[in-house]
Amino acid sequence: MTALKAHEVERFLKRPDLEAGIILIYGPDTGLVRESAQRLVRYYAGGDSDGMGLVTLDGGDLDKDPGQLLVEARTSSLFGEKRVVRVRGAGKAITTVLSQLGDDPSGAIVILEAGNLVPKDALRALAEASRNARALPCYADSDETILRLINESFAKAGVRAEPEVAQTLKDLLGNDREVTRRELEKLTLYAQESGILVREDVITLCADNAMLVLDEVADAIGTGHAERLDAALGRALSAAVNPQQLLSSVMLHFTQLRRWRSVVDSGVSARDVLEGARPKPHFSRKSALEQQLRLWSDPALAIATERLHQAVAESRKNYGRAETLTRRVFLALTQMVAHH
Repeated sequence: MTALKAHEVERFLKRPDLEAGIILIYGPDTGLVRESAQRLVRYYAGGDSDGMGLVTLDGGDLDKDPGQLLVEARTSSLFGEKRVVRVRGAGKAITTVLSQLGDDPSGAIVILEAGNLVPKDALRALAEASRNARALPCYADSDETILRLINESFAKAGVRAEPEVAQTLKDLLGNDREVTRRELEKLTLYAQESGILVREDVITLCADNAMLVLDEVADAIGTGHAERLDAALGRALSAAVNPQQLLSSVMLHFTQLRRWRSVVDSGVSARDVLEGARPKPHFSRKSALEQQLRLWSDPALAIATERLHQAVAESRKNYGRAETLTRRVFLALTQMVAHH
């Protein structure tokens, strides 16, 4: 068997144990799949990553002409470099061709990028069964791995980050590696002269990308605006905010609403509750939050938080359906306001 466990992938990426053959990189974290493929291209193609030794193909094109993969893999490079073939969006149409390459790689490395494949998927089954192939699963980063990525990136760039910087960045961006990498580049560039990063820098430079759109989603649900929710969700997903992050953010929002609601129920006005909140909500949200504290009773908030807890648990078990589950529970909560 040549199927790697998720925790073994990083070790393989640093020192691949395959001279020639097939490397299938698959999983629900498309950013991590792409990044892993790029690392392997750099390893195998070296300084020739823009030269004749590397060929990049599209899985959609190969669905129509699978034989093209075999031709490219077995075409000798003009200058004797290792032949590296990268396939983006690989599908099962190339399975027959891959079985031939698995038997005889002809010195080439074929790097396949694919989505979340079930164990019985033809591509995954082939890569796991072949001696000349490796299957690398790419699942969403844990809090620990994303924090390590952040701290290692700052250390490598020679940036001294205050202790709370990494956690703040993770809280803002969630566990999406591609988005985190993009923001890390921005922050290291910003800190080039001073060599120091503080929490306020992170909030100033990165909050717009994640926190503001997450607040839009939460406030659209809390005030019962389905159309506004649809628009905010669209913005969030197009900005690479993942469903897990959306669910966690909205769950925190409703948990906080319930805390504030208990203070309101004790006789304090909604305005005073928000004025005394720490950290204080952004002034632009003040009226929306006051409205939500009027619209939601404690029993209704209890039901909402329980529904969100269930959705988080269900989405973790069914990652491929996370977006559908997220949309469904958000719309249900929006409708609770309408019927409240």
